[in-house]
Amino acid sequence: MPIKKIVLSEADMPTHWYNINADLPAAGVQLPPPLHPATGQPLGPADLAPLFPMALIEQEVSSERYIEIPEEVQDIYRIWRPTPLFRAYQWEKALDTPAKIYYKYEGTSPAGSHKPNTAVPQAYYNMKEGVKRLSTETGAGQWGSALAFACQMFGIECKVYMVRVSYDQKPYRKLMMQTWGASVVASPSTETNAGRQILAKDPNSTGSLGIAISEAVEDAVMREDTHYALGSVLNHVLLHQTVIGQEVIKQLELAGADWPDVLVGCTGGGSNFGGFTFPFLRENIVNGKQTRVLAVEPAAAPSLTRGVYTYDFGDTAQMTPLLKMHTLGHDFVPAPIHAGGLRYHGMSAQISALKEAKLIEAVNVQQRAIFDAAISFTQCEGILPAPEPSHAIWGAMQEALKCKESGEAKTIVFNLCGHGHFDLASYESYMSGKLVDYDYPEAAIQESLSHLPSFG
Repeated sequence: MPIKKIVLSEADMPTHWYNINADLPAAGVQLPPPLHPATGQPLGPADLAPLFPMALIEQEVSSERYIEIPEEVQDIYRIWRPTPLFRAYQWEKALDTPAKIYYKYEGTSPAGSHKPNTAVPQAYYNMKEGVKRLSTETGAGQWGSALAFACQMFGIECKVYMVRVSYDQKPYRKLMMQTWGASVVASPSTETNAGRQILAKDPNSTGSLGIAISEAVEDAVMREDTHYALGSVLNHVLLHQTVIGQEVIKQLELAGADWPDVLVGCTGGGSNFGGFTFPFLRENIVNGKQTRVLAVEPAAAPSLTRGVYTYDFGDTAQMTPLLKMHTLGHDFVPAPIHAGGLRYHGMSAQISALKEAKLIEAVNVQQRAIFDAAISFTQCEGILPAPEPSHAIWGAMQEALKCKESGEAKTIVFNLCGHGHFDLASYESYMSGKLVDYDYPEAAIQESLSHLPSFG
């Protein structure tokens, strides 16, 4: 009988996170340093201390290949990890493709996505440093839910600035955060200077991750008991997510599967994509494997495919360190697509550098196409995906259809990073024919890019 679901035991869980920074030099990739937002000079650990605990700052700049996962973190991971890897037999049949399609399913976590993989260690390290309160932003609500859960586990207060359009579109994400004790406000809000300035210019602002980050950072800086937590982009965040890719490698070996020909992941800031692909990219860099790695992003927020590789702020109010990344400009405000977790102006510095080095590929896609793919998938496999991983589903579908044309039986693996149980309003919009595609106009990109910082 064919194996549908490949499940590891808790004894097979990764005990260390994998740090791709150790292997980037072997690929000729050098990461430019983060810069201070006021001076434009390289950041030192003391510059980040008001925002992050020292353990995370050390991880951010570490060149160690493997970093041990604390036992307290592993203990909470065991609530849902290891997560299953599925072979998509029914979907393969429906697509009439000779390709072998596998998907890693991260929707089994308490928050319903991959985000707790980093929320738990971030809350843990803050707790160990005596921090009583964390502030953060959230787009679709997946990260806010994950941090609310993690803070509940470690007895920390949690304040979430949720992008207004998602706050309105996804009320049950807000209730989920509140159930775990978090305080949630729509961003832009009247609670911060950054929020009030945005509302003064546009009282009906739908918000953006850049704006919400500004509010959360300001909140943290203004209170001695508070640190800031980020759910994507930064090195230590992607580091924590590498439990995903490490498990997939073990699961494919257990299934006797061929080494992947293609990996596909959605990208917004880069956390699930990096965590899923970095262990495989190590095999490409160090051991000469030839896996293609494909990032799929929304056409409405196309940082990898249409952005510029340069230094930029991570937030709208220019409070965060400058990272060299693919960016659409820090004052970019995306269209209100339903993949709220991908509505960000910039990309992880690590993923941006990998794209520049041509170690990964990137494409963008409209939201109606990703819902077409999501419906095709869920009607065969039963799992209702969130709009974010539906971009990866679309990418895997395109690769499988290419195999149908060529007759090649390639092995395709994608990361289904979260379920869509709180996204039913977006499915209703799709099925009623009300879902609208959005292009990000070239003129708007150029206008936003004209405001890039002058140094760096």
